Amino acid sequence: MPKPQMAERSHGTSARSADPRQERAASCPVEEIAQAYLSSTQGDAGIALRCAITDALSDLMEAERRARENSRLISRGFVRSALSAR
Repeated sequence: MPKPQMAERSHGTSARSADPRQERAASCPVEEIAQAYLSSTQGDAGIALRCAITDALSDLMEAERRARENSRLISRGFVRSALSAR
């Protein structure tokens, strides 16, 4: 499932809530992400949570893959440098 897109917030006065608690929640990135997942799942909190966890694990695995790739590149560069110094 594709990650939900964050809706752009309007800075007009009509978009502001009369309830300060809602305005604070809307300004928090965590709440914005949660609302995006809930919207993408038509309000089903269980599916939204599973989608968020799936996306987080996918991002983590990609970051780990990139770190391993960078480590291999650094190791190869070190070996090549050591060989050419002889």
